[in-house]
Amino acid sequence: MNFTEHPDFPEALSLAEQLADVGRWYCPPAFRTPLAVERKSDGSPVTVADREIETHMRRMIRAAFPGHAIQGEEFASEGSGEFTWVLDPIDGTKSFITGFPLFGSLIALLQGGRPVLGVIEAAALGERWVGCEGRPTLFNGRPVRTSACRVTEQAVLYTTTTETFDAAQRRRFEA
Repeated sequence: MNFTEHPDFPEALSLAEQLADVGRWYCPPAFRTPLAVERKSDGSPVTVADREIETHMRRMIRAAFPGHAIQGEEFASEGSGEFTWVLDPIDGTKSFITGFPLFGSLIALLQGGRPVLGVIEAAALGERWVGCEGRPTLFNGRPVRTSACRVTEQAVLYTTTTETFDAAQRRRFEA
């Protein structure tokens, strides 16, 4: 069964958009303001905004779907079951804390470990992408599509670090 046919689909889609709204509400007031920055055990930065956003998102999920599991960037995983929400309240925290507007909230819903719904909320840019199995991807409510590019070497790729790729992969993208 396609997820869009599941009885929980309408409520899950609505909740995913509401979770993205949390990032939209919390990020702008904290963006480009002095923030205390802590380091997580892996050395990556985290702010009170990261933690507040995820805390609020988790409360909303537990209220709407108490039987769903939650995996987040800032706190321990909780629950298990057919559905798991995956949250990164501020993806791009380094950009967020340095005043660069390329950060966002990432929300996904997995069914049996398979992604069926995802939202990217770029609050500083006023942009939102919503992708759902069996439906066109939307950008700010309008359908979008991928490019017709079929060759990796001709693709446009953006990344925050080339360390994502090994040396052979990096050479494929060098100009």
